[in-house]
Amino acid sequence: MRKTWAALVAATLAAAPLAAVPLTATPAAAIDNGLALTPPMGWNDWNAFGCDVSAKLVEQTADRLVSSGLKAAGYQYVNIDDCWLTKSRDVSGNLVPDPVKFPDGIKGVADYVHSKGLKLGIYQSAGTMTCAGYPGSLGHEQQDANSFASWGVDYLKYDNCYNMGLPGKQRYQAMGDALARTGRQIVYSLCNWGEESVASWGGSVGNLWRTTGDIDASYGRMLSIVHQNMPLAASAKPGAWNDPDMLEVGNGMTPTEDRTEFSLWAEMAAPLIAGTDLRTASPATLAIYGNREVIAVDQDRLGRQGVPVSTTGGLDVLAKPLADGSVAVTLFNENTAPAVMSTTAAAIGLPRAKGYTLRDLWAHRTTETAGTISANVPGHGTVMYRVAPTRTPERYAPDLVLRTSTPEWSAGSTATVTATLVNNGVGAARHVAVGLDAPNGWTVKPTTGTGFPRFTGGEQATVRFQVTAPAVLPAPITHASVTGTVTADTPAGVERTGSPQQVELSAPVQAPLRTFTDNTAVFGAQNGSFAIDGAGADLYYGVDQYSAIYRPGAEHDGSTTVVKLTAQAYTSDWAKAGIMVRDDITKPNSSPGYVILAEAPGKGYVLQWDSTGSGQLDSNSAPANQGSGKAAYPSWLKLVRSGSTYTGYYSTDGTSWTQVGSATLPGVAATQDVGLFTSSHSEGTRGEADFTGFSQT
Repeated sequence: MRKTWAALVAATLAAAPLAAVPLTATPAAAIDNGLALTPPMGWNDWNAFGCDVSAKLVEQTADRLVSSGLKAAGYQYVNIDDCWLTKSRDVSGNLVPDPVKFPDGIKGVADYVHSKGLKLGIYQSAGTMTCAGYPGSLGHEQQDANSFASWGVDYLKYDNCYNMGLPGKQRYQAMGDALARTGRQIVYSLCNWGEESVASWGGSVGNLWRTTGDIDASYGRMLSIVHQNMPLAASAKPGAWNDPDMLEVGNGMTPTEDRTEFSLWAEMAAPLIAGTDLRTASPATLAIYGNREVIAVDQDRLGRQGVPVSTTGGLDVLAKPLADGSVAVTLFNENTAPAVMSTTAAAIGLPRAKGYTLRDLWAHRTTETAGTISANVPGHGTVMYRVAPTRTPERYAPDLVLRTSTPEWSAGSTATVTATLVNNGVGAARHVAVGLDAPNGWTVKPTTGTGFPRFTGGEQATVRFQVTAPAVLPAPITHASVTGTVTADTPAGVERTGSPQQVELSAPVQAPLRTFTDNTAVFGAQNGSFAIDGAGADLYYGVDQYSAIYRPGAEHDGSTTVVKLTAQAYTSDWAKAGIMVRDDITKPNSSPGYVILAEAPGKGYVLQWDSTGSGQLDSNSAPANQGSGKAAYPSWLKLVRSGSTYTGYYSTDGTSWTQVGSATLPGVAATQDVGLFTSSHSEGTRGEADFTGFSQT
């Protein structure tokens, strides 16, 4: 399902909500086409480019897959998504590649991709039109399959838009049969959004099937998809895979969240289809996509999807049996705060042994444990191990797990930080030293002993430090890392490890400014700069969740408010930050005279307002689900009031202004509250917006 799915509700069914997803699915016999015996790996253009696809993009990406080493790591499919064709078939009823985007047709691109030792994928829909409104394949299955085969296509992604309400299995089977009759080996990817219990029959029709609606580059959406895909493990096997959608690694989540997505997709034996612009991807992004130890888990020939061992309080342990008898384990912390997570070798299905090796697939280091599998996992993070029995645990360093704990902090304050060390190994560590690293300008003083001559298996110790933060912060909200460290002599040599703890400090907002939130937020103000790190499900219709720094009663007839938005977290396409005006900012869902001028990272700029006086935003300056322009940072926002009419503008240089929209509101008081606000559009997930130059006249 494409990212314009909301506009298609009248023509197709919406994706199944989480509550409707079955806890189990009876697997079907796998299709016998000899393809996708391990989950497909490759790239797809949609997440990063949408309809802006072309032969040049596809060929440059093929080159990049080779030059970056990703081809050698296993990525082989270069997949074209929607919008590759013209709006009508030719006189013979054949699909026609867009001659501007693909001047040599799909065949020309396929030849180029094949010359690089890669394979080409293409897109269609099991409906009368594709999701972007191009001709669909419903009723043209054999004709279109023949075209794909003649062009040299190796992979078909088959979507679900404009499906006429016909049964999914019937529509998808028709194309599957048509592909088989071409005689060409084409991997068949069903994209029916997880509907109609596809996990129970998808394997008899295609090689992989989407289990959810579309993903986007937000942690909240990724988490929802994980929850839907995890219970379907019984359906996965060689040649038949659950598909939780393309990867968003490199598209706006944090590095920790990117590693989590990649780890969980590998643990769930999911297709690894990169969804970013690989031509410009950072070395860090390419390193995630290219982690061969994690890829090996995904591509393991046993073909088992990882299953939950425990899921309590947002702490999820998954275990995936591997062909060599080892087990891949992910310790996934859904929450924002770090947590020590644990399971055991017995719980993940390993036999009793003298000890077990723990291979950390991101740190690329091996330790030994007597049976406990544990790690200090950052918020939204995942630690991934490959665990195997060993008869000689003494060959390896014992697994030393260090947890750093910090209280809430404020600028200039002193707090006690604890570092708790546990030896999960069979053997002892010697000459153990525990320390604490803090940023420049902070002071650290131990208040307990920090050294241990011999630290035996099963032993635990706590070390305390007195830490003082600076009185003047680098930014209104400052994010810093306080890291517990441990150094020890082990049978494998000197072992060094750290346990970072992220801390957030803020400079207080001073009168006459005030703050308000109806969810969770941290506010900061310092030297004319402002920051809000807040959550919030949305501001529209019946949802009105936001956080604001505001001036009470400062908005009036003839006033102009200007602010520079310097940065905004991409928690969702529709995360919003900007200027808010209403009669009383402290009364969400009820106070009238309500208007916002906002920037949304995936939608651009919007003026939204309450047209009825109900205290709820219900009108948008752009078409439904859209904004104006393209989001850029920094951006300047300007809101002008004339009577009860408000006009919003944006600028990317602070000089030239573009009008966003204008609206006349009911229920406007003579003086109103005016301020800066943010809403993450991802309930429970905070995102920071940074402002400067807030002026109101």
